[in-house]
Amino acid sequence: MNSRANRGTALTIALSAAAALLAACGDEQPENAAPAGEKPHGYVEGAEETAEAQSRLVVADAETGAVHVLDLSTEQVYPAGRVEGVQRVTGDGRFGYLTGADQSVHVVDSGSWMVDHGDHVHYYRAPVREVGPVPGTSLLGAYSDPVVSAVSFPDGTATLLDRAKLDAGSVVETGKVVRGAHAGAAVPYGEHILASVAEPGQQYANGVRVHDRQGRPVAAIEQPCPQLQGQAVTRRGVVFGCADGALLITGKDGAFTGEKIPYPRQVDEGERATGFTHRPGSTTLAAKAGDDGVWSLDVTRRTWSHFGTGPVVAVNAVGEGAPLLTLTRDGVLHALDASTGEQRAQAPLMSPEAAGGTIAPVIQVDTTRAYVNNPASGELYEIDYNDNLRRARTFTVEGKASHMVETGR
Repeated sequence: MNSRANRGTALTIALSAAAALLAACGDEQPENAAPAGEKPHGYVEGAEETAEAQSRLVVADAETGAVHVLDLSTEQVYPAGRVEGVQRVTGDGRFGYLTGADQSVHVVDSGSWMVDHGDHVHYYRAPVREVGPVPGTSLLGAYSDPVVSAVSFPDGTATLLDRAKLDAGSVVETGKVVRGAHAGAAVPYGEHILASVAEPGQQYANGVRVHDRQGRPVAAIEQPCPQLQGQAVTRRGVVFGCADGALLITGKDGAFTGEKIPYPRQVDEGERATGFTHRPGSTTLAAKAGDDGVWSLDVTRRTWSHFGTGPVVAVNAVGEGAPLLTLTRDGVLHALDASTGEQRAQAPLMSPEAAGGTIAPVIQVDTTRAYVNNPASGELYEIDYNDNLRRARTFTVEGKASHMVETGR
């Protein structure tokens, strides 16, 4: 099996970077033109800069707690510690955040990330390592920018971590966002933190507040977002899911505005989009619509599309003009036209028992491939979604591939 030659397509994500890069990318000059004794443009201590993306998969076994990192370029598998009873893995582009049986949160450095400066992109690789625990229980979400990582918990707090220290292997808290106890999240954006906010005693948030990077509130988004659930960072802004549609927040020069993207019709609570997936950097989002089907949200055009696929166990969106991917309970992967919902291709991947088990598989997407884990085995499937869902490679990790997230995108 050969590594992919076209992994170097530039992604555009406002996620994961070392703080030192902000200073390093001041005056542009070719890397080989740095004066003697000066570090070249884009230099990151302890990391190797590469010409193409270095995607990796963080994989965890729910039974044994074993954590592994699969390097998709070299096909090597690296051990990355153990988290007892791991229940969930969340990623921010470089780090995997693992929730254990006791609801504690542990951080693993996948050693793969990218830095997007708009007109050029840097790709990096470094050794895999365990970072350590993050204070707090029951992780809801983890998002990062070059300066801060925001880790959210259901008690209404979000712990802000020094990103440069995290890159160096240490968990150092720099602030805390207090939002009122609810299942919402805080997202770094535009040198600030956008955080859902709930009234006392309310289960769900009803709006979004802007905080500085130390967690202090500085402004409120006027547009409400009733029963806020789900969020995503896109090239066009940050999207939050609301009972009446989606709230898109954009910012410029420290000022933030909210724009509602309403559902095309009345939507019952059971078919709302409450969790978004997408290819990092794209502006097409996917979400389950209860057991009825799936939603596709085109952020650029400000439009929703609903497809009556029936129940799915996983869904993700490749991007504009590319397919929407779904995995059904029979273990079959489907590629749908993101505009019409028409099926373009399908491919059996796993048994119905594996697809419909207690732990659901996930679909992770980058610019050329999709990855699906088999929770009942140690298999991970690499899918070429541009070639009728052809299975390009099958990887195997020790134990079971219960949970998975992709990094380096």
